[in-house]
Amino acid sequence: MRWIYISPHLDDAVLSAGGLIYEQVRAGLQVEIWTIFCGFPPSEEVSPFAQVLHFQWGIHSASELIHSRRAEDEKACQTVGAKPVYFDYLDCIYRQGKQNDWLYSTVFVPPHDDEADLPARIAESISARLEPTDQLVCQLGVGSHVDHIIVRHAVELLQRPLLHYADIPYLFNTPQEFNTYAAGMKGNSFVVGEAGLTSWQDAITAYESQLSSLFESPDHMRSQIHQYWSENGGIRLWSA
Repeated sequence: MRWIYISPHLDDAVLSAGGLIYEQVRAGLQVEIWTIFCGFPPSEEVSPFAQVLHFQWGIHSASELIHSRRAEDEKACQTVGAKPVYFDYLDCIYRQGKQNDWLYSTVFVPPHDDEADLPARIAESISARLEPTDQLVCQLGVGSHVDHIIVRHAVELLQRPLLHYADIPYLFNTPQEFNTYAAGMKGNSFVVGEAGLTSWQDAITAYESQLSSLFESPDHMRSQIHQYWSENGGIRLWSA
């Protein structure tokens, strides 16, 4: 049996469940992280919103950014022991609508009407790679990031046994949203030892381009992850 963590972006699964992934791999389980929105834009022309983010991340070329972020993710996955798998769907900051207009100027919005078929297309792409015994894990959607909402919808369309992880750092930033996205679910605790905690924190530091956007500082990241780990005795996943 493989454990398949579905990650909207090149960091979400490790951010949210890196310690558990480490423990599972150490226990001899096969763990893969399937990142959905990490494809290369067809041209270097990007939206003004994407240009601002590129500037913040210190990389101005879209193709260079994706290459750099995949390299960061490979390093993070190596740290926790997971196999990375990459899909070719574009991050929302690069997506265009039916009239070639840029669909998103912020990420914390509902999915655009032009993308009504996107969850079904993603579900089909995931389904084509799954084995009957695979255990799927995807994000709850805490934080209401449009790509997280789309991916959760896509995975739930598969109608397979499913566990959910809480989206970090959005769980820390908007904790009031947790009850909405985990309504009716049961929490399952998974023990993560101190070595798993350290591996989790170290893996997050691999995402150098993103770290300053996600946390106040590397020390702040380590403190928040430690507090979450301490409060939960490891990591919790949720099931319907």
